Amino acid sequence: MNKEELMIQKRLIELSNIAFRRDIVTFSDFLNLNEQNILHSIPKNMLPAGYRTYGGYEYAERQMVAFLPDALYYEYDYPMSALRISPLNSRFAEDLSHRDYLGALMNLGIERCKTGDLILADGECILFVSDSIASYIEESLTRIRHTSVIATSIEMSAFQYEPRRKELKGTVASVRLDTVLAVAYPLSRSKLTGLIEGGKVFVNGKLITSNGYRLKEGDLISVRGMGRIQYNGVLSETKKGRYFIQVYQYY
Repeated sequence: MNKEELMIQKRLIELSNIAFRRDIVTFSDFLNLNEQNILHSIPKNMLPAGYRTYGGYEYAERQMVAFLPDALYYEYDYPMSALRISPLNSRFAEDLSHRDYLGALMNLGIERCKTGDLILADGECILFVSDSIASYIEESLTRIRHTSVIATSIEMSAFQYEPRRKELKGTVASVRLDTVLAVAYPLSRSKLTGLIEGGKVFVNGKLITSNGYRLKEGDLISVRGMGRIQYNGVLSETKKGRYFIQVYQYY
Protein backbone atom coordinates (compact mmCIF):
# COMPACT_ATOMS: atom_id res chain seq x y z
CA MET A 1 0.00 0.00 0.00
CA ASN A 2 1.10 3.55 -0.64
CA LYS A 3 0.93 6.30 1.97
CA GLU A 4 -2.55 7.47 0.96
CA GLU A 5 -3.96 3.95 1.07
CA LEU A 6 -2.44 3.36 4.50
CA MET A 7 -4.10 6.55 5.73
CA ILE A 8 -7.47 5.33 4.43
CA GLN A 9 -6.98 1.99 6.14
CA LYS A 10 -6.03 3.69 9.40
CA ARG A 11 -9.10 5.95 9.25
CA LEU A 12 -11.47 3.01 8.66
CA ILE A 13 -9.97 1.07 11.56
CA GLU A 14 -10.31 4.19 13.72
CA LEU A 15 -14.00 4.56 12.84
CA SER A 16 -14.61 0.91 13.69
CA ASN A 17 -12.89 1.31 17.04
CA ILE A 18 -14.87 4.47 17.88
CA ALA A 19 -18.13 2.66 17.09
CA PHE A 20 -17.15 -0.25 19.32
CA ARG A 21 -15.76 1.75 22.26
CA ARG A 22 -18.49 4.40 22.37
CA ASP A 23 -21.33 2.10 21.38
CA ILE A 24 -22.42 4.40 18.53
CA VAL A 25 -22.77 4.12 14.78
CA THR A 26 -20.00 5.86 12.82
CA PHE A 27 -19.86 6.62 9.11
CA SER A 28 -17.18 7.09 6.50
CA ASP A 29 -17.24 9.43 3.53
CA PHE A 30 -18.14 7.93 0.15
CA LEU A 31 -15.58 5.31 -0.84
CA ASN A 32 -14.58 4.48 -4.41
CA LEU A 33 -13.87 0.92 -5.53
CA ASN A 34 -10.21 1.03 -4.52
CA GLU A 35 -11.12 2.32 -1.07
CA GLN A 36 -13.84 -0.30 -0.65
CA ASN A 37 -11.25 -2.92 -1.51
CA ILE A 38 -9.02 -1.56 1.27
CA LEU A 39 -11.97 -1.95 3.67
CA HIS A 40 -12.70 -5.52 2.58
CA SER A 41 -9.00 -6.42 2.86
CA ILE A 42 -8.60 -5.30 6.49
CA PRO A 43 -8.26 -8.35 8.78
CA LYS A 44 -11.47 -8.90 10.72
CA ASN A 45 -9.67 -8.81 14.06
CA MET A 46 -8.71 -5.19 13.34
CA LEU A 47 -12.36 -4.14 12.92
CA PRO A 48 -14.09 -4.66 16.27
CA ALA A 49 -17.40 -3.29 14.97
CA GLY A 50 -19.25 -4.88 12.08
CA TYR A 51 -20.02 -2.80 9.01
CA ARG A 52 -22.43 -2.32 6.15
CA THR A 53 -22.08 -0.29 2.99
CA TYR A 54 -24.67 1.72 1.05
CA GLY A 55 -24.61 4.27 -1.73
CA GLY A 56 -28.23 5.38 -2.06
CA TYR A 57 -29.47 2.47 -4.19
CA GLU A 58 -28.73 -1.22 -4.52
CA TYR A 59 -26.14 -1.11 -7.29
CA ALA A 60 -24.31 2.07 -6.29
CA GLU A 61 -20.60 2.07 -7.05
CA ARG A 62 -19.52 4.73 -4.57
CA GLN A 63 -20.66 3.81 -1.06
CA MET A 64 -20.54 4.97 2.53
CA VAL A 65 -19.63 2.57 5.32
CA ALA A 66 -21.60 2.35 8.56
CA PHE A 67 -19.69 0.76 11.45
CA LEU A 68 -22.13 -0.88 13.85
CA PRO A 69 -21.32 -1.88 17.44
CA ASP A 70 -24.23 -4.32 17.29
CA ALA A 71 -26.02 -4.64 13.97
CA LEU A 72 -29.03 -6.34 15.56
CA TYR A 73 -30.06 -3.48 17.80
CA TYR A 74 -29.31 -0.26 15.96
CA GLU A 75 -31.59 1.78 13.76
CA TYR A 76 -29.74 4.36 11.73
CA ASP A 77 -29.86 6.46 8.58
CA TYR A 78 -26.83 7.10 6.46
CA PRO A 79 -25.87 10.80 6.50
CA MET A 80 -26.52 11.22 2.80
CA SER A 81 -28.98 13.17 0.69
CA ALA A 82 -30.28 12.79 -2.84
CA LEU A 83 -30.47 15.86 -5.06
CA ARG A 84 -32.15 16.27 -8.43
CA ILE A 85 -30.29 18.66 -10.76
CA SER A 86 -32.56 19.92 -13.51
CA PRO A 87 -32.31 22.61 -16.21
CA LEU A 88 -34.36 25.70 -15.50
CA ASN A 89 -35.52 25.65 -19.10
CA SER A 90 -35.26 22.26 -20.78
CA ARG A 91 -35.86 23.83 -24.18
CA PHE A 92 -32.50 25.62 -24.07
CA ALA A 93 -30.58 23.02 -22.07
CA GLU A 94 -27.37 21.50 -23.37
CA ASP A 95 -26.79 17.76 -23.47
CA LEU A 96 -24.75 17.55 -20.28
CA SER A 97 -22.44 14.63 -19.55
CA HIS A 98 -21.33 12.95 -16.34
CA ARG A 99 -18.07 14.88 -16.62
CA ASP A 100 -19.96 18.19 -16.95
CA TYR A 101 -21.92 17.61 -13.74
CA LEU A 102 -18.88 16.39 -11.83
CA GLY A 103 -16.77 19.28 -13.07
CA ALA A 104 -19.36 21.79 -11.90
CA LEU A 105 -19.31 20.26 -8.43
CA MET A 106 -15.52 20.33 -8.27
CA ASN A 107 -15.62 24.01 -9.32
CA LEU A 108 -17.65 24.67 -6.16
CA GLY A 109 -14.72 23.36 -4.12
CA ILE A 110 -16.43 20.10 -3.20
CA GLU A 111 -14.22 17.11 -2.48
CA ARG A 112 -15.05 13.94 -4.40
CA CYS A 113 -15.28 11.94 -1.17
CA LYS A 114 -18.37 13.99 -0.25
CA THR A 115 -20.28 12.86 -3.34
CA GLY A 116 -21.56 9.48 -4.40
CA ASP A 117 -22.88 8.27 -7.75
CA LEU A 118 -24.33 10.57 -10.38
CA ILE A 119 -27.26 9.10 -12.31
CA LEU A 120 -28.13 10.70 -15.64
CA ALA A 121 -31.62 10.19 -17.04
CA ASP A 122 -34.14 12.20 -19.05
CA GLY A 123 -32.04 15.36 -19.17
CA GLU A 124 -31.57 15.45 -15.39
CA CYS A 125 -29.05 14.20 -12.87
CA ILE A 126 -29.65 12.49 -9.54
CA LEU A 127 -26.73 13.08 -7.21
CA PHE A 128 -25.97 11.47 -3.83
CA VAL A 129 -24.04 13.67 -1.41
CA SER A 130 -23.10 13.91 2.25
CA ASP A 131 -25.76 15.69 4.30
CA SER A 132 -23.18 18.30 5.31
CA ILE A 133 -22.96 19.77 1.79
CA ALA A 134 -26.48 19.21 0.45
CA SER A 135 -27.80 22.69 1.25
CA TYR A 136 -24.61 24.29 -0.06
CA ILE A 137 -25.10 22.61 -3.43
CA GLU A 138 -28.76 23.61 -3.54
CA GLU A 139 -27.77 27.24 -2.97
CA SER A 140 -24.62 27.39 -5.09
CA LEU A 141 -25.09 25.15 -8.12
CA THR A 142 -26.88 27.40 -10.59
CA ARG A 143 -25.08 26.78 -13.88
CA ILE A 144 -23.40 23.89 -15.68
CA ARG A 145 -21.52 24.99 -18.80
CA HIS A 146 -24.03 27.39 -20.41
CA THR A 147 -27.13 25.78 -18.90
CA SER A 148 -28.91 27.31 -15.90
CA VAL A 149 -29.87 24.58 -13.43
CA ILE A 150 -31.60 24.12 -10.11
CA ALA A 151 -30.77 21.51 -7.45
CA THR A 152 -33.61 20.26 -5.26
CA SER A 153 -33.72 17.67 -2.50
CA ILE A 154 -35.40 14.29 -2.96
CA GLU A 155 -36.76 12.25 -0.08
CA MET A 156 -34.34 9.32 0.28
CA SER A 157 -37.03 6.93 1.51
CA ALA A 158 -39.10 7.59 -1.61
CA PHE A 159 -36.24 7.24 -4.07
CA GLN A 160 -36.14 4.10 -6.18
CA TYR A 161 -33.74 3.38 -8.99
CA GLU A 162 -32.55 0.32 -10.84
CA PRO A 163 -29.96 0.74 -13.59
CA ARG A 164 -30.92 -0.28 -17.08
CA ARG A 165 -29.40 -3.56 -18.13
CA LYS A 166 -29.26 -5.93 -21.03
CA GLU A 167 -29.11 -9.69 -20.88
CA LEU A 168 -26.15 -11.48 -22.45
CA LYS A 169 -25.60 -15.22 -22.85
CA GLY A 170 -22.60 -17.24 -23.85
CA THR A 171 -20.80 -20.54 -23.53
CA VAL A 172 -17.71 -20.89 -21.36
CA ALA A 173 -15.39 -23.74 -20.43
CA SER A 174 -15.54 -22.81 -16.74
CA VAL A 175 -17.02 -20.06 -14.59
CA ARG A 176 -13.78 -18.09 -14.23
CA LEU A 177 -13.53 -14.33 -14.06
CA ASP A 178 -11.78 -14.00 -17.42
CA THR A 179 -14.20 -16.23 -19.31
CA VAL A 180 -17.28 -14.52 -17.87
CA LEU A 181 -15.85 -11.10 -18.74
CA ALA A 182 -15.35 -12.33 -22.31
CA VAL A 183 -19.12 -12.88 -22.62
CA ALA A 184 -19.79 -9.21 -21.83
CA TYR A 185 -16.74 -7.57 -23.41
CA PRO A 186 -15.59 -8.68 -26.89
CA LEU A 187 -11.89 -8.28 -26.10
CA SER A 188 -8.94 -10.56 -26.69
CA ARG A 189 -7.78 -12.86 -23.92
CA SER A 190 -4.60 -10.82 -23.52
CA LYS A 191 -6.55 -7.57 -23.06
CA LEU A 192 -8.86 -9.14 -20.51
CA THR A 193 -5.86 -10.55 -18.66
CA GLY A 194 -4.29 -7.09 -18.72
CA LEU A 195 -7.40 -5.55 -17.13
CA ILE A 196 -7.53 -8.14 -14.37
CA GLU A 197 -3.82 -8.23 -13.56
CA GLY A 198 -3.65 -4.45 -13.91
CA GLY A 199 -6.01 -3.92 -10.96
CA LYS A 200 -9.01 -2.77 -12.98
CA VAL A 201 -11.52 -5.45 -11.98
CA PHE A 202 -13.50 -5.66 -8.73
CA VAL A 203 -15.93 -8.35 -7.62
CA ASN A 204 -18.46 -7.18 -5.02
CA GLY A 205 -16.18 -4.23 -4.27
CA LYS A 206 -13.05 -6.35 -3.77
CA LEU A 207 -10.06 -6.11 -6.11
CA ILE A 208 -9.43 -9.37 -7.93
CA THR A 209 -6.19 -9.86 -9.87
CA SER A 210 -6.48 -13.57 -10.66
CA ASN A 211 -7.89 -14.65 -14.04
CA GLY A 212 -9.02 -17.94 -12.55
CA TYR A 213 -11.11 -16.43 -9.76
CA ARG A 214 -14.28 -18.54 -9.47
CA LEU A 215 -17.48 -16.54 -9.58
CA LYS A 216 -20.68 -17.22 -7.67
CA GLU A 217 -24.20 -16.56 -8.88
CA GLY A 218 -25.15 -12.93 -8.23
CA ASP A 219 -21.59 -11.59 -8.11
CA LEU A 220 -21.35 -7.96 -9.24
CA ILE A 221 -18.27 -7.24 -11.35
CA SER A 222 -16.99 -3.70 -11.92
CA VAL A 223 -14.41 -2.96 -14.61
CA ARG A 224 -12.93 0.50 -14.25
CA GLY A 225 -13.71 2.58 -17.31
CA MET A 226 -15.97 -0.08 -18.81
CA GLY A 227 -18.94 -0.36 -16.49
CA ARG A 228 -20.48 -3.21 -14.53
CA ILE A 229 -21.90 -6.66 -15.14
CA GLN A 230 -23.58 -9.22 -12.92
CA TYR A 231 -22.99 -12.94 -13.26
CA ASN A 232 -26.43 -14.52 -13.13
CA GLY A 233 -25.51 -18.21 -13.17
CA VAL A 234 -25.38 -21.31 -15.34
CA LEU A 235 -28.44 -21.94 -17.50
CA SER A 236 -27.40 -25.34 -18.80
CA GLU A 237 -24.45 -27.60 -19.52
CA THR A 238 -23.58 -28.79 -23.02
CA LYS A 239 -22.80 -32.36 -23.98
CA LYS A 240 -19.15 -31.38 -24.24
CA GLY A 241 -19.08 -30.19 -20.64
CA ARG A 242 -19.20 -26.45 -21.34
CA TYR A 243 -21.48 -24.06 -19.48
CA PHE A 244 -24.15 -21.86 -21.01
CA ILE A 245 -24.25 -18.79 -18.74
CA GLN A 246 -26.21 -15.58 -18.35
CA VAL A 247 -24.87 -12.15 -17.38
CA TYR A 248 -26.47 -8.72 -17.08
CA GLN A 249 -24.61 -5.70 -18.40
CA TYR A 250 -25.58 -2.39 -16.77
CA TYR A 251 -25.61 0.88 -18.66
